[in-house]
Amino acid sequence: MTFPLHGTPVLETGRLVLRAPSPGDFEPCAAFLMSDRARFVGGPLTRPNAWRAMCHLTGHWVHRGFGMFIFSDRSAPDVPLGMAGPWFPEGWPEHEIGWSVWQPGAEGRGFAFEAAAAARDWAFGTLGWRTAVSYIDRRNARSIALAERLGARPDPEARWPFPEDDNVVYRHPAPEVPA
Repeated sequence: MTFPLHGTPVLETGRLVLRAPSPGDFEPCAAFLMSDRARFVGGPLTRPNAWRAMCHLTGHWVHRGFGMFIFSDRSAPDVPLGMAGPWFPEGWPEHEIGWSVWQPGAEGRGFAFEAAAAARDWAFGTLGWRTAVSYIDRRNARSIALAERLGARPDPEARWPFPEDDNVVYRHPAPEVPA
């Protein structure tokens, strides 16, 4: 059973489909958020807090008109592998491009890079963003490597919304502006 958010875009890359969250995404998302694998994104969470996090993803699309895309392999579009996309919750100082890989078997295969790059291009091209950051826990070597692969660099002047956390802010390269 799916209840797609009406009017939300679907992006496709060479290997992936990126779409808005749907009810069938909760169990894979919750499994990730309740595991130690979520330690760099505030986890592990309880199941009720995983539910709230999933509703945050869905509500972001409703209230902002954009949000994290759920990405899946084109050969299995109903199996969510993770999420990536534009993010700007209340209180965030800047627009963010975020990502996480929910399925352990999807790690190290370039899916997060492909999804984050497509989502960033969409945010710059469709939403008209001129800048974006990624807030990353300093201990999250995989996400730091991904940010750098995307061309982002540490920005010591940028603010993180929770100064007590040990995060680094990566600034994504500005989009090409046609002459």
